[in-house]
Amino acid sequence: MFSRRPSRNESFSKHHNTSFDKHRAGKASSSKQKRSFRDHAATVKKLDIKPKKPELSPPAGSSTLTSPIVTICVGPEQRLFAAHEDVLSHSPFFAAICRGQFLESGSKRVNLPEELPEIFSSVLEYLYKGDYYPRLLHNKRRNTWELEEDGGKSDVESTVYSQSAGQLLLKDTMLYCTAERYGLEELKRLALRKQGLQSGIQCCTILASARYAYANTPDSDSKLRAHYLALIIRSRSTFKRSGTMQMEMEQGGT
Repeated sequence: MFSRRPSRNESFSKHHNTSFDKHRAGKASSSKQKRSFRDHAATVKKLDIKPKKPELSPPAGSSTLTSPIVTICVGPEQRLFAAHEDVLSHSPFFAAICRGQFLESGSKRVNLPEELPEIFSSVLEYLYKGDYYPRLLHNKRRNTWELEEDGGKSDVESTVYSQSAGQLLLKDTMLYCTAERYGLEELKRLALRKQGLQSGIQCCTILASARYAYANTPDSDSKLRAHYLALIIRSRSTFKRSGTMQMEMEQGGT
């Protein structure tokens, strides 16, 4: 007839469990705000939400450890790189080579004399990790993408010297063009997004990179051309102060 009044120990236990649950919930919500492009894509896939951008994940499969090793000689100085055949084969370009069309007989060796070691190193990093340095991170609080902190080396890492162009070019542009040759569409999208986050680029570097990009991609690549048009418009005040654009127009854009 009468309900039993909870004892003092039971009340303390219930209060303690409630406080503990709240503490756990608070601890769980205080996790880091920044995640990599791969982590964000994995969460989107788990929640069955249609992502705005394709997922970037390392293509290496479960058979990588038993896959044959391919040696790649890169550049005029023939810098040596080693990679698993299964990983390389995610590129249609290297898949054709690994099928034996261009491999030196019995040596599993590929020669890329025209490639830059700095660029090819980033391609391999992407094939194994799904990204390349500096990584693209998602800021959950701001819901924006940003480049990871790189200890003040952004000026060095954002450009690569091209002997064919005779000057510094944007690293992301060169990676985009390399991904075009290798058939790596996701790497193209990643490089373009990273380049859009760069700032403080010199006018001569923007124009030289644009010329390189136009010369090494098909005319139908409207995304790249729209990206450079937007970059030039965004930097118009810098161009105006330097007089670079006027000089380029007087020289016919050469």
